[in-house]
Amino acid sequence: MAGRGTGSGGRGVGGRDADVQKAQNAQAPRIPDLIARIGDLFRPHARMLTVTIALVLVSAALGVLPPLLTQRAFDDGLFPASGGPNFPVLLQLVALMVLVWFVSAALGVGQSYFTARIGNSVMGALRVRLFSHLQRMELGFFTRTKTGIIQSRLQNDVGGVAGVLSNTIQSVVGNTVTVIAALVAMLLLSWQMTIVAVVLFPILLIVQRRVGQVRARIATKTQESLSEMTSITQETLSVSGILLAKAFNQQAAEVGRYQDENERQIALQVRQAMAGQWFFAIVGVVLSVIPAATYLVAAWLIGHDIPVTAGTIVAFTTVQARLMWPLMGLLRVALDLQTSQALFARIFEYLDLVPSIVDAPDATPVSPAALGRVAFDNVVFRYPDVPPEGTATLKGISFSLEPGQYAAFVGPSGAGKTTISYLVPRLYEASEGRVVFAGEDVRNLTHDSLIGSIGIVSQETYLFHATIAENLRYAKPDATDAELEAAARAANIHETIASFPDRYDTVVGERGYRLSGGEKQRVAIARVLLKDPAVLILDEATSALDTVSERIVQRALDDASKGRTTLAIAHRLSTVVNADVIFVIEAGHLVERGTHGELIAEGGIYARLFAEQLEDGAMDAEVSSALPASAASPRSRPSGRAGSRPRD
Repeated sequence: MAGRGTGSGGRGVGGRDADVQKAQNAQAPRIPDLIARIGDLFRPHARMLTVTIALVLVSAALGVLPPLLTQRAFDDGLFPASGGPNFPVLLQLVALMVLVWFVSAALGVGQSYFTARIGNSVMGALRVRLFSHLQRMELGFFTRTKTGIIQSRLQNDVGGVAGVLSNTIQSVVGNTVTVIAALVAMLLLSWQMTIVAVVLFPILLIVQRRVGQVRARIATKTQESLSEMTSITQETLSVSGILLAKAFNQQAAEVGRYQDENERQIALQVRQAMAGQWFFAIVGVVLSVIPAATYLVAAWLIGHDIPVTAGTIVAFTTVQARLMWPLMGLLRVALDLQTSQALFARIFEYLDLVPSIVDAPDATPVSPAALGRVAFDNVVFRYPDVPPEGTATLKGISFSLEPGQYAAFVGPSGAGKTTISYLVPRLYEASEGRVVFAGEDVRNLTHDSLIGSIGIVSQETYLFHATIAENLRYAKPDATDAELEAAARAANIHETIASFPDRYDTVVGERGYRLSGGEKQRVAIARVLLKDPAVLILDEATSALDTVSERIVQRALDDASKGRTTLAIAHRLSTVVNADVIFVIEAGHLVERGTHGELIAEGGIYARLFAEQLEDGAMDAEVSSALPASAASPRSRPSGRAGSRPRD
């Protein structure tokens, strides 16, 4: 299962990296100018934001009118100085109140639409921006970071701030204007009662800040737990994870691991929900008691011959209610903003990651004139997590290949063969020396043109849960059906596809599990052929196959390599006995080179490995019977492919 063990050389994504990631999550990274950067997210929607704010301002201002109209209704309509109710005045005031309510309701619908549009647009753009940025990160980033953690940043963290993005504008602007307008109205009605009503607000603001800090810390731990749950789900519910759990009868253990993390998540969610609830309960009680205190203050004012009418008292308590809930809303928004800062910080932390492999400012496209030439010039390579004084994976590797040449790289496991295949397309950067492609250092070439000239067939074939045609068109989206069929025929897979009821519309299943290993590899070869690269990299493309499948796939690979410079990393030497040149890698050094016959004659490492595989029965009978002929000279190649080994 991905992420459960460590890879060679400590480069895996196992426990050490997970612990580092947990420590980073728990620390809630500090991002400079975080608030300003959050504000920048809204800049592309400035016009819509302006309209929304205008609607909120008008709506908030209208919200203060009903209490003032209520005062006039009491003092001039119901209890005028002249005696009985004044119905004409009362009807006018009631009609105005109804009109204000209708207009406010209509404005509220508009606010909801615009805030939803802005919030979801910003959230969607943020998610795409993060996804796009991750696509530009180097391969090393993904080998040291759990897939589940990356997915959590895209799903849980961005989703966690969605509510803030959608509701903050309306809540902050609307509640702020409402509070200010209510305070102005209260002062106009009675400044004495206003002082009593607002005296406790500063204390509430101080307590709110402390509660918000606690909730922010809990939110960070909650997102860490969500990341871990996402990671467990990703690695155990994939096809490979399910097969592994069933093969070792570990389903109960995996359920227990998920349940433990789920219980931790539940506890954190409860803590997050309850954090500040006592604070808000006390705030609610205080704000509810204030109107009662207002009556006592009004009685005291009347007793001291300060004129206070019944309409003033009713209007004041009404405005007071208008003040309480917007104020509560502002307190909650402040808490939500403090809590969400941890989520925004985690998102911006990833957005601030700088890819270690980028195009040089003066990078140029690959030159068609020298296309197919590949060379290593004294290349030394250490993986990113290895210090400069640490042991290098590759040590002074030098070789050169001419266009159309077939080169095999063999040697013991862990010698550095696959690492060579990573450096050619610049998936990793050489620590020292030069990797030369088409006569130019790969660091001076645009990455798109470099990758566009290279096709890779690896041991672990990756197919999408889609149709065969869709998987093939991943290499060339505008490929015609005829081109698909031609590539499939060249990869020796067309007849198999044609035997399926849905032919090229057959869905291959998760990671291609509905196809056999050999069928998946041949679909992958067809996909590469559709790309039509000048250089082909075969990374142990047949090592996981049975003998029959290997023979079929190898024929497809032989056909695919015709006319292309080919770098074949091989474990089974039977697949490369006819290569133009064979390079033997041991402990990061290039120790032998030559044709199969030359290396057998030298009696070195290659000869020993070949003899061991022959003795162990790893050789195909067809290959074994052909050894006397094939050992003497390299296989014959079409014109345009070099037949002698290159001189370095």
